[in-house]
Amino acid sequence: MKKNRLMIRTLILLVLAAALGYTLYANFFTSKERVQVGSVAPNFVLKDLEGNEYELESYRGKGVFLNFWGTYCKPCEREMPYMENQYQHFKDQGVEILAINVDEAPIVIDNFIKRYNLTFPVPIDKGSQVLNAYGVGPIPSTFLIDKDGKVVEIITGSMTEKMVYDYMNMIKP
Repeated sequence: MKKNRLMIRTLILLVLAAALGYTLYANFFTSKERVQVGSVAPNFVLKDLEGNEYELESYRGKGVFLNFWGTYCKPCEREMPYMENQYQHFKDQGVEILAINVDEAPIVIDNFIKRYNLTFPVPIDKGSQVLNAYGVGPIPSTFLIDKDGKVVEIITGSMTEKMVYDYMNMIKP
């Protein structure tokens, strides 16, 4: 009986040690390709609630304010009206907003869009593939992409309306 308990405990300890070893290896010793300032923004194609497709490549020649957000994120919620206001100001000046939702239920996204009267595209990242490709950690995260498709700035965290204005001005072609 004691011998069986010792073997089971040893086996459990080995499994835990292997899991810890793998976690440390995956987090510290594997290269993580993340989008950085100066790199070309990875292309993607996403659909919105109506099935319209949005491909980043099609926005070449324009500045793109690429925002990752969720309805449960209070800082995201605070900055959406600012983004909408500035979108109305900059959309005729060659600046577009793509506000990528991080894979929430369509009804939740639709209610959010209606509550804030959002007119800019809101594609949905089902499966979080684009989120992972960009290496997004906390949301909101915003990537400012110039007319040539290069990332010129990465902003993590909430923005004021003045900040949104300044950033959109920065990527205006």
